[in-house]
Amino acid sequence: MCIEIQKTEDRKVVIAIDSFKGSLSSIEAGNAAKEGILKACPSAEVKVCPLADGGEGTVEALVTGMGGEMQFLTVTGPLGERVKSSYGMIRESKTAVIEMAAAAGITLVPQEQRNPLYTTTYGVGELIRDAIGKGCRHFIIGIGGSSTNDGGMGMLQALGFSFQNKDGEEAGFGAIGLKDLAVVSRDHVLEELKECSFRIACDVTNPLCGEQGCSTIFGPQKGATPEMIKNMDQWLRQYAALAKKVFPEADEMYPGTGAAGGLGFAFRTFTNAVLESGIQIVLEETKLEDQIQNVDLVITGEGCLDGQTAMGKAPIGVAKLGKKYGKMVVAFAGSVTREASACNQQGIDAFFSILPGVCTLEEAMEKETAKRNMADTAEQAMRLFLAERGKN
Repeated sequence: MCIEIQKTEDRKVVIAIDSFKGSLSSIEAGNAAKEGILKACPSAEVKVCPLADGGEGTVEALVTGMGGEMQFLTVTGPLGERVKSSYGMIRESKTAVIEMAAAAGITLVPQEQRNPLYTTTYGVGELIRDAIGKGCRHFIIGIGGSSTNDGGMGMLQALGFSFQNKDGEEAGFGAIGLKDLAVVSRDHVLEELKECSFRIACDVTNPLCGEQGCSTIFGPQKGATPEMIKNMDQWLRQYAALAKKVFPEADEMYPGTGAAGGLGFAFRTFTNAVLESGIQIVLEETKLEDQIQNVDLVITGEGCLDGQTAMGKAPIGVAKLGKKYGKMVVAFAGSVTREASACNQQGIDAFFSILPGVCTLEEAMEKETAKRNMADTAEQAMRLFLAERGKN
């Protein structure tokens, strides 16, 4: 059937699948799906595009999609120790792509040592400083998965900002460093910082302080006790008030300022930054829309398709682009919940689990097994697509 259809028109397919965390990267998942599609239709023209939503995998997706390269260095980790880290750089556009989790992520802190009083974002600032030194002036930064609640103070210290107590001593690492702040100064800030612009992938809308602030909402998962949460929220209010004396536009209640323990506030207040939807940044920077305009079928997906997916995660961003041009959109996932049906109202025409039968989580996530399951499912979905198109 495929060969008969192809006599008049080659089928064009674009694939943009988010990573199956712990199993397949975005590109690995996409290439596996491509393999299945070509089994069903060898003459199809298939383009695999990287996808991420600002969290884990964003650097890989953007570096791949924008023709960049990785930079490797050792920075200060969340506990003050030295850790190996990396970021992406696109030399042509002088752009650096950074995941804050690469220097201050919660996965870098053992469960028993998680305590936001002492975890710092200093290493994030070191990544930025290194990129500036290599000529970068534009930054795309994903700020999900943090272990910190220091208001971004550590990052800012690495860039030359000064935070002192009433005795003129520089604040220490972690949220505890905010406790006795008296002075915020930008006298020794890295000179080149004023030439830099930042797009911050920030998909949470929490403010810096209050009942929906970072201390209250995200503090517990970072190891904070109720007493610590109360204290940190108070310290962050004081920090915001001091920042406002230097930067009158500082707004502790602005949506997203509570992201990553206040890192959103630090970027928006102290740098030339905008807080944006992570998936929109990735879609724009990788120019996925250009790829979708002239295809027959759009394929997307992620590790787990559920109700949260329908609220605007990466596959929905792809689906909305597909529907903008009237394309059929199919999604694949490792697991699918009943709530995933909401995705059908958000542009995904049909979705499928790639699991062929009952198995353990470990078996499902084994890389070669996941690739084979993805390829097999994509092949069958493509055969169905071709059969339906063959009737028209």
